[in-house]
Amino acid sequence: MVMSVNRRSLIAGAAALPFLRMPGARAATPGVLTFGLSAPPAAIQPWANNGTAAATIKLMIHRGLVSFDPAGNLRGELAESWTREGDHAWVFKLRDAKFQNGEKVTSADVKWTIEQIAAEKSTAYFRNEMQQIEKVETPDDLTVRFVTKKPLATLPIWMASYHLPICSRNSAKGTFVGAGPFVLKEQERGVSIDLEAFPGYYKKGLPKLKGIRVIAYADENLRVAALQSGDIDLIEYVPWQAMTAISDNPKLKLDAVEGAFMFLVFNGSKPPFNDPRVRRAVGHAIKRDELVKAAFFGRGAALEHLPIADSSAFFNPEFKNGWAYDPAMSKKLLAEAGFASGITCSLLSTAQYGMHKDTAEVVQQHIAAVGINVTLNLPDWATRVAIGNRGQYDMAVMGTAADSNDPDGIAALIDGSLSPSYVRSFGVKTEKITELLAAGRAELDDAKRKAIYRDLEKVAIEEAPLVGLTWRSQGYGMRKGVTGFQNMPGALTFYSGLTFETASVD
Repeated sequence: MVMSVNRRSLIAGAAALPFLRMPGARAATPGVLTFGLSAPPAAIQPWANNGTAAATIKLMIHRGLVSFDPAGNLRGELAESWTREGDHAWVFKLRDAKFQNGEKVTSADVKWTIEQIAAEKSTAYFRNEMQQIEKVETPDDLTVRFVTKKPLATLPIWMASYHLPICSRNSAKGTFVGAGPFVLKEQERGVSIDLEAFPGYYKKGLPKLKGIRVIAYADENLRVAALQSGDIDLIEYVPWQAMTAISDNPKLKLDAVEGAFMFLVFNGSKPPFNDPRVRRAVGHAIKRDELVKAAFFGRGAALEHLPIADSSAFFNPEFKNGWAYDPAMSKKLLAEAGFASGITCSLLSTAQYGMHKDTAEVVQQHIAAVGINVTLNLPDWATRVAIGNRGQYDMAVMGTAADSNDPDGIAALIDGSLSPSYVRSFGVKTEKITELLAAGRAELDDAKRKAIYRDLEKVAIEEAPLVGLTWRSQGYGMRKGVTGFQNMPGALTFYSGLTFETASVD
């Protein structure tokens, strides 16, 4: 239960934060929604992964060829249709749409976007995946034909990612013009972002809002207090200890889904975590039910395998307990790896999100019981991301959701052949996993794909490129007067920003 915080103490608490000033009461302008974001976006780069806060802003400004509907199904965005042409091509037909600079969206813009992402010096999140495209053909302004080096079943799913928006080829250097429902109007770095409706948006009658005012409340208690006091219409990352208070408040509503998860990543570029036996030893040392209670107030479930949901057609029940709690096995594996006397190392997390800090503290206690003694490093989120990208850690707590509900949606978390990123282990070699992921993408038959991903999970349990910890409930809290905004299902919870286009506020 979150303590009640009055206006005076709320202002005092905000003033104590070095990067946050109290931005004032909820916007009085009719049709403008105020949104409490969990962290100031480090950068709003269209093709880079700068975390979910930045991704939510990208979903306001940009659109890709396709996206997901509120039920989680693929739907057209800048493309009104797409079809597979033989085994090595996908054809997308564009709709009549405009960028926010007034120019029409054309196949030339799509081709330019893919070329920028795939470029040699690109730091785009999907750079490696775009290497699978042999060429992009533009037979006319509204037709794009992707010719792939191999059969590629996952290409439409990739194109739905919020890291793959289509930008105008006439974008000025460093400023990328999107085709989304809202235009970036003004921002005060680390404090607030103001967006206004784009009148030329290609969906008739949308967006319903006149604008969105985004305010960064990095302190989760201040974020909840701002919602409870009426200063904010909608908040993300509802702290688990506050979910009951919000759902019981007659003026508020909670929209929570399971789909996000917590896990551990490792620095495999050096001992001891270059040895998969040590990574598995960590996995078998953790009491996940206690972790769910301590970090998520019971709103979650144990995750002892790859983060593939039980409801998925690709779920493999035989691996459900792959990293189950077994301290005797942990000690055995450590001894086999030459660390019978124990290990001393660091564990990276962040104090900015209570779930990350609490998870790190519980993991620290559990693994100490098998002889793995860690020192916690708990910087702010932006610093944690930077440290993770540089591989300056031994172990690290990570939390996210898959890129999609397809098994390929976890590729970015387990494929060691990709360029370094804070979302996956640093320097862990995964040749077999990389090979099986490629095979899964190239297989167009669903039954055969399922067999491939079963083999992949078997390998992953042994190699432990990550170690699953918990599924977690992921919640948005909002005033009853907010309608049309929806928490997307399963792994797509962080795509919920798509529904700002249909949101309205009284």
